[in-house]
Amino acid sequence: MPKHPSLKRVLVLGSGPIVIGQAAEFDYSGSQACRSLREESVKVILINPNPATIMTDPETADQIYLEPLRPEFVTAIIAKERPHGLLPTLGGQAGLNLAMQLHEQGVLDKYQVQLLGTTVDTISSSENRETFKQTMLALGLPIPDSRVVSTVAEAKKFATQLGLPLVVRPAYTLGGTGGGIATTERELLKLVNLGLAASPIGQVLLERSLAGWKEIEFEVVRDATGEAIIVCGMENLDPIGIHTGDSIVVAPTQTLSAKQYRLLRAAALKIAAALNISGSCNVQLALEPDSLNYCVIEANPRVSRSSALASKATGYPIARIAAKIALGYTLADLPGAAREPKLDYTVVKFPSWPFDKFTEADRRLGTQMKATGEVMAIDKSFTASLLKAVRSQSGASVGLSLPALAAWTDDRLIQTIIRATDLRLFAVYEGLRRGFSIFRLNKWSHIDPWFLEQLKQVAKLEQQLKAAGPALTSDLLRSAKRLGFGDADIARLVGLSEDKIRQARLKAGLGPGYAQIDGSGSEADTPYYFSSYLDTQDRAPTLPAPRAVVLGAGPIKIGQGIEFDYSSVQAARALREEGYTSIIVNNNPETVSTDSDISDRLYFEPLALENVESLLAKEQPAAVFTQFGGQGAINLGAPLSRRGFPLVGSSQETIDLAEDRDRFRTLLKTLAIPQPAGATAVTLAEALAAADRCGYPVLVRPSYVLGGRAMKIVHTPEQLQVYAADALAASGGHPLLIDQYLPGQEIEVDVVTDGEQILIPGILEHVERAGVHSGDSIAIYPARRLTAKQKETITAYSLQMSRGLKIKGLLNIQFVLHQNTVYVLEANPRAS
Repeated sequence: MPKHPSLKRVLVLGSGPIVIGQAAEFDYSGSQACRSLREESVKVILINPNPATIMTDPETADQIYLEPLRPEFVTAIIAKERPHGLLPTLGGQAGLNLAMQLHEQGVLDKYQVQLLGTTVDTISSSENRETFKQTMLALGLPIPDSRVVSTVAEAKKFATQLGLPLVVRPAYTLGGTGGGIATTERELLKLVNLGLAASPIGQVLLERSLAGWKEIEFEVVRDATGEAIIVCGMENLDPIGIHTGDSIVVAPTQTLSAKQYRLLRAAALKIAAALNISGSCNVQLALEPDSLNYCVIEANPRVSRSSALASKATGYPIARIAAKIALGYTLADLPGAAREPKLDYTVVKFPSWPFDKFTEADRRLGTQMKATGEVMAIDKSFTASLLKAVRSQSGASVGLSLPALAAWTDDRLIQTIIRATDLRLFAVYEGLRRGFSIFRLNKWSHIDPWFLEQLKQVAKLEQQLKAAGPALTSDLLRSAKRLGFGDADIARLVGLSEDKIRQARLKAGLGPGYAQIDGSGSEADTPYYFSSYLDTQDRAPTLPAPRAVVLGAGPIKIGQGIEFDYSSVQAARALREEGYTSIIVNNNPETVSTDSDISDRLYFEPLALENVESLLAKEQPAAVFTQFGGQGAINLGAPLSRRGFPLVGSSQETIDLAEDRDRFRTLLKTLAIPQPAGATAVTLAEALAAADRCGYPVLVRPSYVLGGRAMKIVHTPEQLQVYAADALAASGGHPLLIDQYLPGQEIEVDVVTDGEQILIPGILEHVERAGVHSGDSIAIYPARRLTAKQKETITAYSLQMSRGLKIKGLLNIQFVLHQNTVYVLEANPRAS
């Protein structure tokens, strides 16, 4: 039983929809905490309206309400369920703000609901900017010169007194929403207006800019007795001025002296104590380079994005422990929980931005977060981890070199280094390749010289690889692998195929070892693994057969969200139920799939061919699943199949048949299933000819991509000429798809099939007409406007296509109803 026996029913607040600044990390922390509470025989009541999460799956809680996270709905649920406690610290800023609203409206007092994991005073002391400032001053801790304002006039007066630049921080918001750095009066007025509108209490903090100082984060876990530990210290490679969600983050800290580290660590513990934290707390501090001068930036009295990163970096289950503490346990009560993790490896977190999809968006980075997700890489050195993190993004870089930057002028490069964008790291690296000095690069970027020296090592070895060319020696290959270069990067640098590099590596006896991260504070205590060429000893013992591997989805992107993490987790659970040893491969620290007790083994690795192939060769699985991890996992299917690994479910032939539009069109014609007129093209001339045959308007899109990337409705040949270049580039060598655009009603069906019979849970009807991506459409279930005959037709076509494609497992089909005829738009042989 819990330490507080009266806590038999606990209400947990989720975080709602995925938004920038509040993503899958709260699904992870909320799911882990719900499991932790149920271990203590506590009945868990959950409120969260997000259907894509593991959190809202029936086995996560005893009672789940898919209801809006608004006071009136939560009040009604409290009145019905009569929980003894409310846990708001797992639902991000939405959960904290909602808890405060319930308190202020007297709901918690009326129904005698105890606020768990934090108190109203703690929330107010950390989230209310003026209260937090006074608390820090009372502790004698340094904070930037600042003033809390609630009007534009007050902001202008303070700016006149202190001068610009100023940082604008709205109260009670997440991800830097409404904030920024004002360098002119015009920027200040704009940001203050935005911040006041974004803040639930109409309050913003104006503070002296510390841009250029180092940003350091500590994840603190503390219990009600005052016992506290630092789970992880993290250093942002990017200086203050860029939101931590948009920063490259390294753990443990790399450039601090022992004295600096002790000073900041003590401040973090002091802040957690002053705020009376019971559970998890993230503390952000700014440190002036080469000094002991520091300032407190802020503290979050809840689990956060950084909590998820710290938890995965160390193996310490922060959300699980925080939930136990909320019930009254102390750190001493929980095995391993009072032990601070020690890292003998390096972790790099690298953000994932949406600018590949929104190419005209403002790429500049500041205090307002723009990243949609992140990857985490683990290795025995900083360079190896950084290169692995960049490889996990599946971008266009070769190592750290971005080919597009070669055409940039020095001035454009310098401006990108000074005024950060998502390309800053690659611009700094290009500068090193051009001979820019460490001194100048540090002056422009404020990135610590130690990090720049590490990048210089990578640039030096890149030049050696280029100079060697196809005559690459075993010694140079070994050096490249130890530094962190992937096979594909080496291949492009020396002018050979990736397969040739792989063969040379194997011939030289070069293969990775697998090191483990040991979980602490977890009863499951399941270690997870990462590859390294710096430590080639294999510490991952052989698992019982039969073994099955599920490839995850990688970082959260627009078009590839936590729905694929959901399906990956469900697959791993189902495999265990069927007697398989389940193995997950993923690199996203925010997700449930990278929780160590979800599968029998977790590999924190890039979803790149080299990394996946190496661990499959080691594990020798009886089955490999690609259909649960989105398009990235699907795209690995062909090369893995060619190498003889046992892909199960829909075959690679099936996947190619669905993705190859010419073959798919032929199949539908054979099955006598209507489809819009269409063709494929690999050149602009072919695209123009195909569009003429189909008749404008046409829908143009690349194949083998996800989320409608580079998809567009084109009305004229002139528009097609402008657009086709981007679409052909996005297709990565695959054909461009040109289809007649039919402005009808879009309908969507998900099918589960064993190859013969099919199950259709239901038919989704889109509110918007065809041409609006299904991810952006309002959908109604069950369909309301379809006739019985139309439903029969859709069902019959789904059955015919499932059999014709030889699907085993999942199939997503999109139809359009145009002038009373049902047409097939596309079929995706995977989770969706």
